[in-house]
Amino acid sequence: MVSITAGEILQFAIRMEENGERFYRQAANNSSEIRVNELFSHLASEEAVHKGSFEELFAKADMFVPPECYPGEYLAYFYNYIDSKVFFSNESKASMSGSFDVLKALDFAIQRELDSVLFYQELKIFVPLADNKTIDAIIDEERRHFAQLSEVKKNFK
Repeated sequence: MVSITAGEILQFAIRMEENGERFYRQAANNSSEIRVNELFSHLASEEAVHKGSFEELFAKADMFVPPECYPGEYLAYFYNYIDSKVFFSNESKASMSGSFDVLKALDFAIQRELDSVLFYQELKIFVPLADNKTIDAIIDEERRHFAQLSEVKKNFK
């Protein structure tokens, strides 16, 4: 059985937050709807805070150092997977290019927040119990993000 360390999972979480911040900033820049723009800007800022929390946990975590054919091979593979499969799908890239579709961006963001809640709930089993409070706080924020996005979408129609 292959084991994954807390450090690796935290790297995954950090990358998710970076991608989330990037998506929300780009969505805010592309939206002409003031309320949507403000919400996306706010969420981008919160993703940056989450990233900082995970970086603090990461600084304390054990890391697996795999054998590599060249320096950085493992992280390059790891980040490519996260960037292409977890956050920035072809659908999300399409919604951010050409004509911006607010409803598609909201739908994508809502699904991403739900996925984040599930991921962070699972993350808790890999980190020390003392750090679960931090992750619980982030889960609560992700749930708030989901509620905020859902409310804006409901009122946008």
